[in-house]
Amino acid sequence: MSKAIFLTGTGTDIGKTFIAGLIVKKLAQAGKNPAYYKAAMSGNDRRSDESLIPGDALFVRQMSGISQPLDEMCPYVYENAWSPHLASRVEGNPVDLAVVREGFAKVAENYDYITMEGSGGILCPLCFDDHKIQLEDVIREFNLSSILIADAGLGTINSVVLTFEYMKAHNLPLKGIIFNHYHPGNIMEEDNIFMCEHMTGLPVLAKVQDNATELETDADVLSALYDEVKIR
Repeated sequence: MSKAIFLTGTGTDIGKTFIAGLIVKKLAQAGKNPAYYKAAMSGNDRRSDESLIPGDALFVRQMSGISQPLDEMCPYVYENAWSPHLASRVEGNPVDLAVVREGFAKVAENYDYITMEGSGGILCPLCFDDHKIQLEDVIREFNLSSILIADAGLGTINSVVLTFEYMKAHNLPLKGIIFNHYHPGNIMEEDNIFMCEHMTGLPVLAKVQDNATELETDADVLSALYDEVKIR
């Protein structure tokens, strides 16, 4: 039975894709047959034939060394670096939850641990025209728990606690926090991490430096965070 976890962030450019790559790499090195999936990704470059390159998926595959085909990793790829609801409004091909479900189900058939990444923060809209789809709708669609990715630096207490409180109020379970852009010995960052842990009650799963090539968290500890996939 395939298992999955969702990575959400306190905002955009927090480093969710970088952390996803490290997680998938750790699971792959432990022989746990991992995969990556993202409903929609924006801000992508074009190939010479004008087709779009799913940049986040490519990054994760290169970092982790997995052989999962890129076209399995993300059903909706946009050029403009905007929220998917706006990018799709301009470029066409709006997100359809049924298509996201179909792609996720296919991945679940072939891989044991799926790391699913969100777009931006938890309130990022995926579609706001014909249908209204939020990231939390995707999380609920597959009955996923989440890991919160946050910056270790200034301002993170507010953004972490607000995200935690929103997700708690909306019954979106969180397994813990991973802090990115961490500098060991930085007194402010150490205090930020302590305060976030204290104010949310969530465990800190990892503290990741900018030049990290490995996630220090044990692969068995990571894999235990994943829940069995339930597709409606």
